[in-house]
Amino acid sequence: MQQALSLGPPGAAVLITRHDHTGAEEELGFYCESEQHQKSKRERLHPSSGRCLGFFNPYRHRSPPPDAVGTLILCLASAAAALDFKYHHTKELEEFLRGVHAAYPSLTHLHSIGRSVEGRDLWVLVLGRFPTHHKIGIPEFKYVANMHGDETVGREILLHLIDFLVTSYGRDPVITRLLNNTRIHIMPTMNPDGFEATKVPDCYYTPGRYNANGKDLNRNFPDAFEDNRASIQPETQAVMDWIKNETFVLSANLHGGALVASYTFDNGNPVTGSLRGYSRSPDDDVFIHLAKTYSSNHASMYKGKGCDNRQTFQEGITNGYSWYQLEGGMQDYNYVWGQCFEITLELSCCKYPPEDQLGKFWRDNKVALIEYIKQVHLGVKGQVTDKNGNPIPNAIVEAKGRPHVCPYRTNQQGEYFLLLLPGTYVINATVPGFKSMLKTVEIPDNTGNFSAVKQDFSFPEVSDKISSKIASCPKTPLYQELTRASAAVKPTVHLLVLMTVVLAIFK
Repeated sequence: MQQALSLGPPGAAVLITRHDHTGAEEELGFYCESEQHQKSKRERLHPSSGRCLGFFNPYRHRSPPPDAVGTLILCLASAAAALDFKYHHTKELEEFLRGVHAAYPSLTHLHSIGRSVEGRDLWVLVLGRFPTHHKIGIPEFKYVANMHGDETVGREILLHLIDFLVTSYGRDPVITRLLNNTRIHIMPTMNPDGFEATKVPDCYYTPGRYNANGKDLNRNFPDAFEDNRASIQPETQAVMDWIKNETFVLSANLHGGALVASYTFDNGNPVTGSLRGYSRSPDDDVFIHLAKTYSSNHASMYKGKGCDNRQTFQEGITNGYSWYQLEGGMQDYNYVWGQCFEITLELSCCKYPPEDQLGKFWRDNKVALIEYIKQVHLGVKGQVTDKNGNPIPNAIVEAKGRPHVCPYRTNQQGEYFLLLLPGTYVINATVPGFKSMLKTVEIPDNTGNFSAVKQDFSFPEVSDKISSKIASCPKTPLYQELTRASAAVKPTVHLLVLMTVVLAIFK
């Protein structure tokens, strides 16, 4: 026999119990009473937010849900309200992430990529149809926030983004297609120690900006232009390992203290145009598009007003170097060594604003956050295989005229992803020791279809098993070599110098 013990009015938690043949009572869990449906149905309670998730028919239920005791305790603790607009410290943040994963185990995967100096986990929640592993053809996307511990808005809006994505899946067709065709990684805080060390919030500066060793994590990565002698911090190393182990295609890191979308390069030299006050990457047009995608979908960033009359940004975007030179930044590292296009999003003039402003920050950024994720489906993707259809890792795949100083290579599954704007391109695939293969590809805007154009390469002359160890470029200032080699060379031959360096690295 089963019965329901209501804990409040319709919409409140309901405890479903069952008596077995001995008369012993068994608790099946908390659910939500709904006056709109027949009494034999109950809506399942979201264990972290208290929201109703779906229907439960006690007369058809024959076994208790897994982890019934833990879920029961979690429901009691959090049934009062949904995720609210306040600052969530480490314990609360972890409880929220665990609760979401418990409620959506087939849609999410929760893991720690490492620990901070003080031993706090660096949590990442992965969302998608295949959250636990990479699936061929599905691109990887990531958001990282709170790299500077006292810049807090990104930390909170990523929690609300998580809540929005999981509660919209299966209801909103756009979000459903987005999650079915994208693997989304969300790291709410890269610097939990700095956040916890910020005892008195301030709009401008606190020591919580730095990690527990007093290091600025956004000056701590290997640099492509200068020899960064900063000792790599645990948080930085964890992110570098994470980037190495995934096939990230697109990313953004969330900061505070300004209102602008900033793009690569943050550092530069004459080869990238620094003498003209702008450090241009080979994919400058794509980066401008990415930055504009975010700013134009933000409530006010696109206006370009910045935070005071002295600092304005046309259309709400800026080249990083044009704004200010930065050595050891994360976005340049992603682009050069991670094959991942990353931009920096400055989301608030006040670094650590009052809690009562968080709701507005979420509303201002909500559409932009989603539209930016869609851009992971720009361009072209595919596989490089041998004559037997086996994947070829380490093959170089580049768009003609866009050579990267560290060549973009296929992953273990022989996959490549190239972000390109709509147009006609020649894609060059090269396998060591074999003739390159060129294919002309017409690329439309496919972001609305949630899939880049697919272009595979098959090398019929390749039959021997290719080494599965992914090659990587040295973590040295690769652009310094270009500067030395072209010190007295006309700008028209800079491309030849770049190709020489690329070939040297490749060999």
